[in-house]
Amino acid sequence: MERTCARAVEIGLPAIAFTEHADFTPWVVAADDPAPPPPSLVDADGLFSPPGLDVDGYLACLQVCRDKFPDLRIMSGVELGEAHWHRRAAADLLSGDRFDRVLGSLHALQSNGRYVEPSQLFREQPVAEVVWGYLAEVTRLIEQSDAFEVLAHIDYVLRYLPADAGPFDPTAFEDEFRTALDALARSGRALEVNTRLPLHAQVVRWWYDVGGEAVTFGSDAHEPAMLATGFSSAAAMVEAAGFHPGRHPYDFWRRHR
Repeated sequence: MERTCARAVEIGLPAIAFTEHADFTPWVVAADDPAPPPPSLVDADGLFSPPGLDVDGYLACLQVCRDKFPDLRIMSGVELGEAHWHRRAAADLLSGDRFDRVLGSLHALQSNGRYVEPSQLFREQPVAEVVWGYLAEVTRLIEQSDAFEVLAHIDYVLRYLPADAGPFDPTAFEDEFRTALDALARSGRALEVNTRLPLHAQVVRWWYDVGGEAVTFGSDAHEPAMLATGFSSAAAMVEAAGFHPGRHPYDFWRRHR
């Protein structure tokens, strides 16, 4: 965390948000997972049970950084995984208003009575069915949970597309994207433009078309060197779609009137 703050200062960022993961869903880990979780958290059947978020420890680390980097605005945050499946756990975690920013995300899907990551499903189902299923579940996440203010990486499933799938064409899934985006717009929440896998410009244009009011940016930087990667091109793309920056660097970008 301190190294990431130092990187933010180095590249001239005035603000940063650490949206720590809070996952509640146990999922099956593939035997050849390229980044497997610690073996101590995986049982004999390959089921990974995410540990609970140490909020006090997280906030203590955040305060150390705030003391060390007083000129950098450091925001607290959390990314809730599958909050619509874990409403009580999400509500308990958010009690006390300790987070400046709350993201909602979908990392796993249900299949044959188990939870698996999209990378596993692509081995079992056609690409189109996995993407359709993912976007349908994103819509349910939006409609069934109000625990978060920003939808994170609506295109998370695309990170795991098989190498032989060819270039991704978002128009093949326009109805599914628009349905999810429309639900998000009607709820008054913001769409994250995540630059780890650059969000397709067409999706942002659809977001504007359905009445989306705001976007925010995330580099999903699990390493300091990745902080703010792709932000310049993402900002230009978002502005071209009809959104403009707020008064402060940590504000949402809003649609032009």
